[in-house]
Amino acid sequence: MLIRRAPDIKSSEITDYKLYLNRRSFLIGAAALALAPSGSEATVAPKGPPLAAKRNEAFAVEDPWTKFESITTYNNFYEFGVNKEDPARLAHTLKPRPWTVLVEGHVARPKRYDIDELIRLFPLEERVYRLRCVEGWSMVIPWIGYPLASLIKRVEPSSQAKFVEFTTLLDPEQFPAQRKGLFNFGGLDWPYVEGLRMDEALNPLTLLTFGLYGQVLPNQDGAPVRIVVPWKYGFKSAKSIVRIRFVSEQPKSTWEKAAPNEYGFYSNVNPGVDHPRWSQATERRIGEFRRRKTLTFNGYADQVGGLYAGMDLKKHY
Repeated sequence: MLIRRAPDIKSSEITDYKLYLNRRSFLIGAAALALAPSGSEATVAPKGPPLAAKRNEAFAVEDPWTKFESITTYNNFYEFGVNKEDPARLAHTLKPRPWTVLVEGHVARPKRYDIDELIRLFPLEERVYRLRCVEGWSMVIPWIGYPLASLIKRVEPSSQAKFVEFTTLLDPEQFPAQRKGLFNFGGLDWPYVEGLRMDEALNPLTLLTFGLYGQVLPNQDGAPVRIVVPWKYGFKSAKSIVRIRFVSEQPKSTWEKAAPNEYGFYSNVNPGVDHPRWSQATERRIGEFRRRKTLTFNGYADQVGGLYAGMDLKKHY
C-alpha cells in the first residue's frame, strides 16, 4: 500500500472532519445495534411518563421492534437540525405543555383542543408499524394513539373538505433551526406543513399519535402529538402538530415547495420510483447490516392499494 506524506495529499481528497465523525459514529452504532439482541424483549426500558394503551393485534407486524435507544437518538426532525443526532441533543428546548391543537376549516365542529383533552377523546391503542424513510433506512416502532378517522368524524367535515393539512409549531425559541440564518436546508419554509387526501386521512392505518414504547412521545419523536402514516415515507408524518385544517385544495407541503422534483405530495413507499439521488429498491433496517428489499407501500399494499387504483404512481410520486 502506498502511503503519501501529508503535503502530497490534495485538500479536496481529505474527508471533512465532521463527515468523518458522523460516519464513524454511524458505523459504530450500527455495529452495536446489529450485535445486540433484537425484538421487544431486548429493548431498553423507556424512562418517560407512561401512557397506557391496549395492544391492537390487527395492526402489528412480526418484525422485531427497533430498540428504544435507536428510536430516540436517530431521528429526522429538521426543526432541530440536519444531523440525525441533533433532535436528541437539542429537543430539551421543546415544551410540550401547555399545548393546544386547532381543528378548523370545512368542518361543522371546529375547536381548539387542549392536548390532554385530545388524548382522552378516544381509547388509546398500541400499534406496531414499520417506518420507512426516504434516505433508505427503516424502523419498527410500537406507537400509541387512535385512528385519525375518529377525530375527523367527530368534527364533521363538509363535502368541501377534500384534504387534511397539518401544521407544526412555529417557534424559533423551541425549534432552534427555525431561527433566521441558522438553517436554510433546501430553503425550507417554516412552519412545516404536510397534508393527506381525505380518503388517506380516513384510512384505518393513519394514526393520531401521542406515544411510543408505553410512554408519551419523546420530544425528538414529535411530542406531544404527531401523525403516523406507515405506507408513506417518514417525512409525511407531521410532528409537533398545532393545527389540523380541512381544505378543498391540495395543500402545498414543505418539502414539495423546497424540492418538488424530489418530494411529491403522495410520497408513497415505492421501490420502483427512485429518489433522484438514490435508489429506493432496498432499505437498511436500523440494527441490521444487511439491506432488504423495499416493500411496495411499505408492506401495507393490501390495506391501501385501492386508494390509488388507476393512478400513475410514477407521475404521482
